[in-house]
Amino acid sequence: MSTPAESPPGAAPWRAQLGEWVESSPVQRLVIGVILLNAVVLGLETSPDVMDTVGPLLITVDVICLSIFVIEILLKLVAFGWRFFRDPWNVFDFLVVGAAVVPAGDGFEVLRTLRVLRVLRLISQLPQLRKVVGALLAAIPGILSTGMLLGIIFYVAAVMATTFFRETLPEFFGSFWASLFSLFQIATLSSWETIVRPAMDEHEWAWAFFIPFIILAAFTALNLIIAVIVDAMNTLHDMPSAKSAMETVSVNGVEDGEQSAEEPTDRGSADAEPRRDNEVLYEEIRALRGEVADLSALLSDQRNQP
Repeated sequence: MSTPAESPPGAAPWRAQLGEWVESSPVQRLVIGVILLNAVVLGLETSPDVMDTVGPLLITVDVICLSIFVIEILLKLVAFGWRFFRDPWNVFDFLVVGAAVVPAGDGFEVLRTLRVLRVLRLISQLPQLRKVVGALLAAIPGILSTGMLLGIIFYVAAVMATTFFRETLPEFFGSFWASLFSLFQIATLSSWETIVRPAMDEHEWAWAFFIPFIILAAFTALNLIIAVIVDAMNTLHDMPSAKSAMETVSVNGVEDGEQSAEEPTDRGSADAEPRRDNEVLYEEIRALRGEVADLSALLSDQRNQP
């Protein structure tokens, strides 16, 4: 379910109610079900045998699904107005559905094939998928930095490979771009031996060039990109836990505060009685001192008498 938008200020109450209804869980579950149904229909339409059998039915279902998507977008536009476009996921849905309603004709065939992108609306409807996309977007700066490092490695290696193997292996390293493509194939480890073996047959020292390149490009730089993505995913995964931990600390803090506020009352009531006993004992000691003083004065008088 996409992030709920806000109705424009001063909007009629019915628009706010319409927005709440469109963003409600039952309606969004219906939309998800229609997306899944439309995905199955679009897949079946690629089979000539299925189209020969139930082609008209599939086309009808496809049109119904598209109509539901259009109605949903229109209802959101009516409910939220221009605020609808403040949510990037709403813009994504609008573009996907808009590409699907482009009329078929000359120059529009490619756009019509984009109707399969309607399946991607699952990303905007499911919070879990939105989190994954958010993690990938958050990892873009790190990916670009690592990509620049990888580009430098490929550029230097392509220039060196063209210089080393242009004469002996022109089909793989005859030009800079041919060398770049060959090195990309080697870095992906896709049939890399079909390039490296002939180079080693012509140049015994070729391994000293290809092995460091494979280590740097295939095992180091690409793994750095994967590490950046995984780190972004872990950060995103830990965010709810951190939030829950903060909420737990906050709740515990409130409870501890309440308990500490209550403790003085309990402790005061518990210590009140001992304090009273101490005061009574102090009074008795003071009275005893007075009696001792009187007794001492009496003894002194008796001694002074002849």
